[in-house]
Amino acid sequence: MDIETLIRSIPKAELHLHIEGTLEPELKLQLAARNDLELPYASVEKMRAAYDFDDLSSFLAQYYEGMSVLREEPDFFDLAMAYFERVSAQGLVYVEMFFDPQAHTSRGIAFETVITGLRRAQEAAVERFDIRSQLIMCFLRDHSVESAFDTLEQASAYRDLIVGVGLDSDERDNPPRKFRDIFAAARQQGYRLTMHCDVDQQGSTEHIRQCLDEIGVERIDHGANALEDGVLVAQLIERGIGLTCCPISNSYVSDGTKAREIRALHERGVLVTVNSDDPAYFPGYVADNLLTLQREAELGREDVIRLVRNAFAISWLDEPARSAYLQRLDDWVARHEA
Repeated sequence: MDIETLIRSIPKAELHLHIEGTLEPELKLQLAARNDLELPYASVEKMRAAYDFDDLSSFLAQYYEGMSVLREEPDFFDLAMAYFERVSAQGLVYVEMFFDPQAHTSRGIAFETVITGLRRAQEAAVERFDIRSQLIMCFLRDHSVESAFDTLEQASAYRDLIVGVGLDSDERDNPPRKFRDIFAAARQQGYRLTMHCDVDQQGSTEHIRQCLDEIGVERIDHGANALEDGVLVAQLIERGIGLTCCPISNSYVSDGTKAREIRALHERGVLVTVNSDDPAYFPGYVADNLLTLQREAELGREDVIRLVRNAFAISWLDEPARSAYLQRLDDWVARHEA
């Protein structure tokens, strides 16, 4: 089996996927028509042409604009099902997906509408595609801490449907410590904790340090700038903290995929994983990202298998389910690599 076929077919887990970021232009136009909304694009081609990002802020402007078509429960169902169907052809068997309730409740969409549609799709994905998933609720770091607490309260009615909490959106002037109290409250309620530390942001390494020392996260999303500080790398290794890296999206908001940095972290023993982030905007789903990293970092087969294994190992599955997926991976490798 050649390495590209291996990458596209090996059973995979994805831990850094914004479900709103899977809204492809075709579906966006369909939902706009269904909800009687006008978009400033007359065609799929013109919409894609508008996706001209050169930093995190320019991406976020398009990202939030795109959400305007998500209005009713079936919209969220269709959004998630389109993602599940697409990645079922890329070997994905498990995903922990972010959702941004504040981006919807702030425009009058009920929390219940969002999570009910997503949950119905999660259940359907198990039956149709044998893909299991869990939800991670992200707080928007450019919103107030009070808004985050209100969102945490709204989520209480759906506690059993949400495995953890994260922090995303514009990192400028919004360091992790700003949200220390809300993450402490979430931990007390039993949520797992992760935070975005986007690549090449002002204060990137300091933000990673805050995540580790002040927040006590279990994972860091992105986080490739940790390579700039040997102390941070040592802490990641010692604590078994994984990084959920996204090569293709890196290339749109920074100066490249960070393949060299990701490989260096991987070789030093950091639990690096490869994910797709917002694949409708940064074109490339999970297998595409793994293939991009493999080519640019010149990874071998064992490196690829280890990266895939890391994602299951640091997932927030319970131990029996994690062990079952790891055994499934090992069995697949034994059959196909013999």
